[in-house]
Amino acid sequence: MAMFIRRTTIKSRESGEPYYTYRLVESVRSGAQVHQHTVLNLGRKFEVPRPQWAPLAQRIEALLGGQLDLIADGLDAQWEAMAQQVAARIVSRRGTVVAEQDGAVPECDYQRVDLARVEVIRPRSVGAEHVALEALRRLGLDRKLVELGFNRHQLSAAIGTIVGRLVQPGSEWATHQWLQQRSGLGELLDYDFGALDVMRLYRVSDQLLAQRAVLEAHLYGQERDLFALSETITLYDLTNTFFEGTASGNPKAKHGHSKEKRSDCPLVTLALVLDASGFPKRSEVFEGNVSEPKTLEKMLGHLALAPGAVAPTVVLDAGIATAANLAWLTEQGYPYLAVSRERHKQFDAEAAVLIREEGNTQIRAQRVVDEDTGEVRLYCHSTGREAKERGIEQRFSTRLEADLQYLAEGLNLPRRVKNYDKVLTRIGRLRQRYSRVTRYYDIRLEKDEASGNAKALVWTRITPTEDTLPGVYGLRTNQSDWDENTLWQTYTMLTDLEAVFRSLKSELGLRPVYHHQSARIDGHLFISVLAYHLVHSLRIRLKAQGIHLSWESLRNQFAGQERVTVVLHRDDGQIYHIRKATRPEPHQQVLYNALGLPHLPGKTEKTLVDPHALVSQM
Repeated sequence: MAMFIRRTTIKSRESGEPYYTYRLVESVRSGAQVHQHTVLNLGRKFEVPRPQWAPLAQRIEALLGGQLDLIADGLDAQWEAMAQQVAARIVSRRGTVVAEQDGAVPECDYQRVDLARVEVIRPRSVGAEHVALEALRRLGLDRKLVELGFNRHQLSAAIGTIVGRLVQPGSEWATHQWLQQRSGLGELLDYDFGALDVMRLYRVSDQLLAQRAVLEAHLYGQERDLFALSETITLYDLTNTFFEGTASGNPKAKHGHSKEKRSDCPLVTLALVLDASGFPKRSEVFEGNVSEPKTLEKMLGHLALAPGAVAPTVVLDAGIATAANLAWLTEQGYPYLAVSRERHKQFDAEAAVLIREEGNTQIRAQRVVDEDTGEVRLYCHSTGREAKERGIEQRFSTRLEADLQYLAEGLNLPRRVKNYDKVLTRIGRLRQRYSRVTRYYDIRLEKDEASGNAKALVWTRITPTEDTLPGVYGLRTNQSDWDENTLWQTYTMLTDLEAVFRSLKSELGLRPVYHHQSARIDGHLFISVLAYHLVHSLRIRLKAQGIHLSWESLRNQFAGQERVTVVLHRDDGQIYHIRKATRPEPHQQVLYNALGLPHLPGKTEKTLVDPHALVSQM
């Protein structure tokens, strides 16, 4: 018998247009006749060049015959993975399944095998996939997608792209390669990602985005019930991410202030509303140059309060806490706590109370009530923050004085800037660059009227008449009955919100964005938000067990556990293929125990193959 690859022309049932499909075919002689059988349909997306068809077919035959180390002559290395994948599919479909066990203790099974020919093949990562899939199922996301009409292929593609964003963040194309070549997720789902068209991942992104409001409501409802969340606090903030390319076809892609220092690239802005535990309640994508204060009303407007419900306290950073936004929150019945935008912050150490002391760091707070409005101002002083600010100011002062000295010396040196207007412009740029400390300096430039050049540059360090003590920051709220400690503890939740954005950007592939279509961009960001729901639910459960690790650390902890196939050659010529997960390391077992998960992801599959009869059965 011999295998070969055949290209067949087929007409589309819908359009009548012809297209090519590819099949792995076997020729078998039976007496005087030769019969040809289709072994496996390789599909329409078969990309192997024609000169590689013959060596690829030969390699597949060798693998089925147990000759795992016999590389076919002329086969390029890039197609070896495909040969192994096709051979594994044939074995799975046509081999005799001896046993499948899912966590049960196996019965004794003694065989005579050739130890010199034992092989371990097709390693696929499975540890992080195992915990991510469990988190997805625990939140009922798979059931909800089925309720929304996702069929089996769409459901598997959706789970693949979401779990892929957790385990191996990247573009849809990169996720497609990961699902097919490196991950064991398909085995946990009992789905063959080897036959998955990459366009299905793009289309499922559109489908998920179309159900964004429903999915976000479902996930938060599940999280609220599972973790007994109280909705007394709502956190709101924005971040942005940048594009690789011009993104000229996307109306949301705008140049603006980049939080990643990539203002050279077009941006889009992601807004999140979260509860006090850090679970997202709603997300939205805005233009890259959107004014932060203008987004608040739209975002909270979608979270209408139920009749009789107590409005949660909205916690805002200074960038969003404009007078107009605070007035709107008051009109809508929302209590608020915001970082103050005022430049000068009063602080009376004698009127302040100690609210936290840890090592050499003390935090004291002074509560002041505005008698006209009833608004409470809380002025906080941190010794640690003061030391940090003084260090930064000292560094900036040193750099500013060095740059001023360079300009001053240049007034008397050849080929250096001397023109009065140009030197003045340079000083203006320094004022902008070192705006944090220029208020401490009186800088004067003297002009030589005869030549039009600057003749002297002098500066002196001054103490501003009205200055804020370093380490002081201010909060404002209409929660008049909250004491200093409650106000400060609530403010610290903004730090958790910043951690959410760091996780989205550094751990879950939020940046950069390679798409150009507006909907695809929104879909890419929404998948990262869905992935964050899973990550945060896992971390909350682990924290309850005393395990405080970032998702990146957890992902690294689970790395190394894989599903592998052990190939055993029996003395009668038949071959056992045993597919199972490797035993987890002790540190992985600790995490599995904390999450209540089995240690061996997936089933143990034992398949018996007769290499002489395997193909001829088809």
